[in-house]
Order: sequence, then C-alpha cells, then structure tokens
Amino acid sequence: MPSHLFADRPAQPPESGSVDALISQTRRLRGEVDAVRRDTVVDEDDAQGRWQRALCDLAVHQLDDLGRHLDQLKEGLPAVPAPDGSGSAQDAAQVDPAATEARQTRIGSAEWDLLTDEVNWSEELFQIFGRSTEAGPLPLDELGSTLFSEDQPLLTSMVTACLVDGKPIDGEFRIVRADGRVRTLHMRGEPVLDSDGCTASMWAVFRDVSELRRSQRAVRESGDSLQRRREIAQTEHRLAVELQEAVLPPWRGSLRLPHHTTGALDVAAHYLPAATSALIGGDWYDALELPDGRSLLTVGDLTGHGVTATSGMAMMLGALRGMAMAGIDPGPLMGWLNQLLEASAQPALGSAVCCRYDPARRVLSWAQAGHPAPLLFRGGSGRALRPPEGVLLGATSGAAYGQAEERLEPGDVLVLHTDALTPCSIEFGRADGAERLLALAPRFSAARSAQDCVRMVVEEFGVGGREDDACVLVARVGG
Repeated sequence: MPSHLFADRPAQPPESGSVDALISQTRRLRGEVDAVRRDTVVDEDDAQGRWQRALCDLAVHQLDDLGRHLDQLKEGLPAVPAPDGSGSAQDAAQVDPAATEARQTRIGSAEWDLLTDEVNWSEELFQIFGRSTEAGPLPLDELGSTLFSEDQPLLTSMVTACLVDGKPIDGEFRIVRADGRVRTLHMRGEPVLDSDGCTASMWAVFRDVSELRRSQRAVRESGDSLQRRREIAQTEHRLAVELQEAVLPPWRGSLRLPHHTTGALDVAAHYLPAATSALIGGDWYDALELPDGRSLLTVGDLTGHGVTATSGMAMMLGALRGMAMAGIDPGPLMGWLNQLLEASAQPALGSAVCCRYDPARRVLSWAQAGHPAPLLFRGGSGRALRPPEGVLLGATSGAAYGQAEERLEPGDVLVLHTDALTPCSIEFGRADGAERLLALAPRFSAARSAQDCVRMVVEEFGVGGREDDACVLVARVGG
C-alpha cells in the first residue's frame, strides 16, 4: 500500500539505481556480520560469548528485514491480477522470486473503506495471519479478535485515534493464528481523506517482527546474564580480598621472633598480586612464635582463584597454625595437611613449606610439599636448601613427608617464596625465579633488616605482569 495522506496523491517511485546500491550494501554487510556470527564460539559457561552471538543474530535479522524492505521498494506495488487470475508474463519475469517469497512471509497490507465497508487484504497479509483467502479479510471491528486480550486495548486506541483524530497508527501487538502460532506484528497506517477532509478509508502495513523481537529478547536476556555474572564476579572478588586480608598476618614491616631472645629472627613478608586483579589466589605466608619459644615460618599456595581458593587457604593456614602450636613437627604436620585437603569438600592441590626455628640452637627444621626449597644467603652468596621428600598436598593419599635440618649462623638470610614470583614476561622455567633471587645475595649481605631484603625482592619482581599472585617471606638471623 502506498504511504499517502490523500487518496488522489500519486506514489513517487524511488530511483532504481540508488535502491540497487543500497541493496548491494545491505547484502555485503549482511554477509560480513554473518561471518562474524559463524566465527563466534559459544560456550554454555561463557555469558559474554552468548551475548556477542545474540547481538550478531539480532543484526542479521535486522539486515534481513532491511533487505526485504529494499527489495519491495525496488519492485513497487504488486501487479493487480486480471479477473481470471492470469497476469502478465513480463510482469512476472520482473519479480524476484526470492524477494517475493520473503515479502509474503513478513510484510502485508490492508485497506478498510469506511463508506462501502469493503476490505482489501494483500495475499501476504493472509499468510501472516494464517487465514485462508476463502475466509476473506477481517473487517476492522473484528481485527481485535485475533489479538492477545491484553493487547486488544492498544489496537482499539490506535484505530480510534486514526479514524477520529486523523492520527497515524504505529504500534505492535501479538496475534494468535488459526493454527495456534503466536506472532508479533508491527502495524503502521494512516487515514485516507476525501476532498472534503473527511476520513474515507484507512490503510495499514503489517510487518511480522516475531523473529526480530526474539533476537532482541535474546540480546537483552544474555546481556542481563552477563551483567549478573559480572556482579557475582565483583562480589566474589571483594569477598576473596576481604577473606585474604582477614587471614594473612596483620603485621606490617619487620617482626622479631621470638621476642627478647638471643638468635631471634627478624622477619618481613610481602604479597605480590597478579597482573589481573581478579586473580586472587590461595597464596599464604605466616610467621608466629610457638609456646616452646621456637618460631614457625611458612609459605604455601592452593590451586584455583577467588573465594574457593581463599577459603581453602584459610582452612589450611588455620590447621597449620593449630598443629604447629600443638608441637607437631614439620614433617608429620605436612602429612596431616595432606589428609585435611583430601577430606575437603572442595578438592584441590597445594604446595607448602613449613619451617620451625629453634633460636637456642639456631637450627631450622623444615618440610616441604612440592614447593620451592628455602634459599639460604650467607657471606654474599646463596644456595637452595636440599629438600626432603614431599609430594603436592592432595595428590596422594597417605603420603609421607620427610624432614630436614639446617644450622643457621648470625647474619644468615632465609628466603621463602611461592612459585609464581617470576613475572609472566620472563620466558624461563620455574628455576629462573630462584636464580634471580640468588643473584641478590650481595645486596642481601649489605641489608640492615629483613624489610630491606623484602624491598629488594619487590623491586626485582614487583614490576611486570605475573600470571598469578605470589608471596615472599624473609627471615634474618640475629646475633
């Protein structure tokens, strides 16, 4: 139907060249968007991927609709068939079958003559409503019978405003076809005025936008899902940070262990975050004085990130502190931690090193579970302690853990660290972190405190992006 305000106003066809150019551009853009859609990998657990795919689907539907409109614009009004149903072969040859089929399923038109009560529907509109041509078109006052009950007042309001006030119609509603299928239609129309300015008839174009609205809903729902995922991730990150801050030792700067004792340790530690702040892991460090006057030093790491990792770390560190306070040696203590991790409701793997220092004898007793050995610095050089037997925590049921001893001297510096200390920009293996730490030996020998040593480590490793978070603990033996 032509978009006219007066019945005697002729329709002006567009320039065919400009429409052809628009059709070509639309088809090319549609192909490019479809290629992006095909390349978008969709994972059920990837909310952002689903949202991106839904956006591509919506864009394809919109471009399909635009292409159909342009095809119809190029063709102009459909030819009026002869009374016997025959048509011009030349006219038929000029019609694009694909465009005609698309138009028949998406766009239809109607006109209601208010003076003669005559109703004209295009063939496409019969198909959209799922109504046979034998049943005839619906009069204007019966059109609402096909609508959802909650949408009927909208149609009544639009038609009344059009016929009484001469306002154009522009709105959407849902219909229930004879076959039970529900479709969403967009209706645009205007009154047709006679020479006296009175409403003679009303015309309308109906566009089936069901697929387009489904795509829009998919974009909205996937976007909402993505937003919820982000909000959950932000909440979990905040909880992980708060839990980590609550569990790790509250002391800052240097700590003397044990207090007021010859041969005591000057201890300092630091947490180094990952390049991505969301990667809050299960790294820990701790140092505390035991009831018998000895001291506990430990660092460790649980696999995973977020609340799960930090809550597991809190459980492990709490158990480690309790068993150390009860006087359990480092080797057996590791065995108990292994059993605890096995019995956990959230299975994970972990590595750890646990040291107990006796200031009276200046002896370090220690055990490890798949963790880098402590580094000992003395007289301007450094070396890694020879590790006793010990597999990753949670890897083997009933694993046994060895225990080693090392006699320390005044001025010695002991460095414990987790294995993610090296930034990801360093393209070497795990040993590179230890080698770079050992290269700091001359500077450690000149340091006046454990805190100075920690600053040196942070200067060396704190820049650049690490793949994971890390901890370092430095203990300096007093005289």
